[in-house]
Amino acid sequence: MQMDKGPTLPSELGAVSIADEVVSVIAGLAATEIEGVAGMSGGIVGGIAEALGRKNLSKGVKVEVSEQEATIDLSLIVDYETRIPDVAWAVQDKVKKAIETMTGLAVVNVNIHVLGVSFTQETDDESKPEEKGI
Repeated sequence: MQMDKGPTLPSELGAVSIADEVVSVIAGLAATEIEGVAGMSGGIVGGIAEALGRKNLSKGVKVEVSEQEATIDLSLIVDYETRIPDVAWAVQDKVKKAIETMTGLAVVNVNIHVLGVSFTQETDDESKPEEKGI
């Protein structure tokens, strides 16, 4: 698997390059720290990878990185009974700050796509989390 080469940052001692995958992981981890985010939605391919036992830390994250800027698209699953705009705004703020702090890139956009709602449904013998999405 070949990784996309991210931006190269100038330094007195040499070049520092950050892979796009690193930016994706930072964004995904920052997003899942927000209360109300049940998880990330990676679609069918992400579900297959998880079923095979591989955890994808950049699931549900798409990044476009240029030399000095980044645009992030996040596909989220939110908890039932949360106010979606508040969750989305908190995710946008957290992801922007995390990427800018850790990489030095200017984050131009953090686009949020809510693809599902997670809720807990009580059954006779156990609680089982379920997910409803598009």
